[in-house]
Amino acid sequence: MAFADNLKQLPGIAHLAALRLLDEAGEVVAQIENKPGQTGSLTIYNHLGQTHGALTPNAAQQGLVLYAEHTEDARLNPGKHPNIDRLLQLAESKQTLRIKHVFAIPSD
Repeated sequence: MAFADNLKQLPGIAHLAALRLLDEAGEVVAQIENKPGQTGSLTIYNHLGQTHGALTPNAAQQGLVLYAEHTEDARLNPGKHPNIDRLLQLAESKQTLRIKHVFAIPSD
């Protein structure tokens, strides 16, 4: 299935402002915001966190499948897709990152 089709199957992210990715020491190593250009990655990373509890090597492998055609492009062009590059690294290094949700504040 294509990336866009995969996103339609995943839970919504309107309640999120961002996700913070934390290493073993609890340090923030990355943040994915709910803004244009990052919403697809936020959707996938949120789903992976919900289903796996963290970004484990298995979660990373599933994420690479969900990114579909973009995964191959990331392999061919390192640095072009940093959120996919991160999953490739996690899958290979057997590291795990924790996910911290940053919830959106409803506007009145």
